[in-house]
Amino acid sequence: MRRRRMKEEKEFYERLEKKGISRRDFMKYCGAVTATMGLSSSFIPGVAEVFAAPKQRQPVIWLHLGECTGCSEATLRSMYPWISELVLDILDIAYHETIMAASGHQAEDALHAAAKKYKGKYICVVEGAIATKYNGAYGKIAGRTFMDIAKEIVPNAAATVCIGTCSSFGGIQAAKPNPGGYKGVSDALGVKTVNIPGCPPNPINLVGTIVNFLLLGKLPTLDDLGRPLFAYGQTIHDTCPRRSHYENSEFVTEFGSEEAKKGYCLFEMGCKGPDTYNNCATAKYNDGTSWPIEAGHPCIGCSEPQFWDKMTPFFEESK
Repeated sequence: MRRRRMKEEKEFYERLEKKGISRRDFMKYCGAVTATMGLSSSFIPGVAEVFAAPKQRQPVIWLHLGECTGCSEATLRSMYPWISELVLDILDIAYHETIMAASGHQAEDALHAAAKKYKGKYICVVEGAIATKYNGAYGKIAGRTFMDIAKEIVPNAAATVCIGTCSSFGGIQAAKPNPGGYKGVSDALGVKTVNIPGCPPNPINLVGTIVNFLLLGKLPTLDDLGRPLFAYGQTIHDTCPRRSHYENSEFVTEFGSEEAKKGYCLFEMGCKGPDTYNNCATAKYNDGTSWPIEAGHPCIGCSEPQFWDKMTPFFEESK
């Protein structure tokens, strides 16, 4: 067993080198994931092992309901793991309609077969809200409502992870007047879920949640809205690099102004950072390149429930 795992690790690092990623860079990434999860540096080797030589590939069924697929797109473009590593080496993604080869009846057959084969063992990742009015008629796949599909798959999962604000809290589908009665998975089904909201969320928060499950055998500690505390334990305002400007009453009042060029606080431009819980300032997007406020755009509160109704108008100061 040990010899096999050593071989797997060697082959893994060889694949990294072919893609231009050094072992050092990979360990830095594992360090970032470990820090994001709120674990000590002693867990870094264990996190690396989850990627390099997992003890077993965790089966995953990824449902797409009422959504735009933006959360999947963000995940597919993450720095690491690449989708090829995620699908072929780390996880057993038994169903994901965006990336699977099958379509139509074959895709539906794959979903039912996976649900039966891995019953009680798979992680169910849900992307998108669930229509509840008119018997769920506002959202269907293969003639079945989102509600019926979710009722079949979600209760039999070892854990259900909602990626994005739509599956977590309803998202834009649930914005007023919400004719379809869209709700997040937990509200629609009355089940406990791990919610990773954002529009889209940072892929590292999904990776951290799954690694926590694989490494420690349990889900991360959650807040009262089902969000992992390691990612949603502080407000954007708490960790914002422009916080000192807020304290000094140095605000941007017009885009393109001298104050904007100096990186002053965006609160008067409608920034919802004080009311929004997320780790955008520390995790950042696009391989840690930047995030909205660093790019000069106020936070719109996309990881909060009902943000399309409560946080708008986006460019007006919160009352």
